[in-house]
Amino acid sequence: MRHVDFSPLYRSTVGFDRLFTMLDGLGQPEQAQTYPPYNIERTGENTYRITMAVAGFDETELTIEAHAHVLTVKGEKSEDEKSQQTEYLYRGIAKRAFERRFQLADHVEVKSASLKNGLLHIDLLRNIPEAMKPRKIAIAADAVNAPKAIEAHVN
Repeated sequence: MRHVDFSPLYRSTVGFDRLFTMLDGLGQPEQAQTYPPYNIERTGENTYRITMAVAGFDETELTIEAHAHVLTVKGEKSEDEKSQQTEYLYRGIAKRAFERRFQLADHVEVKSASLKNGLLHIDLLRNIPEAMKPRKIAIAADAVNAPKAIEAHVN
């Protein structure tokens, strides 16, 4: 894939650095990372949910961090003494560490996270500030159609 040069756009735009960095990063996939599998769902008009399959991990082995529009989920398995003594004939259950990053749009914040049946659910909320929401502008009635009052003084 060829590289796109955004430097001419930097001369005429202000504040779009993050957008250009994200577009630049699209051409370089994350080394085809497929573990752990995940879903991203839209659960409402302004709510989203990321669901990750993290079988074998418990709450103490998972870390969720949101910083500067990036949500990072890390999993690190602690080796226990029992598994070191076990001889596996076939090992199909992954116990490897992982780190998965998600780019968050402006005004998207992490609302909650829960782990149930090997699935990590991260609920997100897009909280648009009142100043950025669309508002209706009232249209004033034309002064021509207003009723006219005639005043007279009688002596």
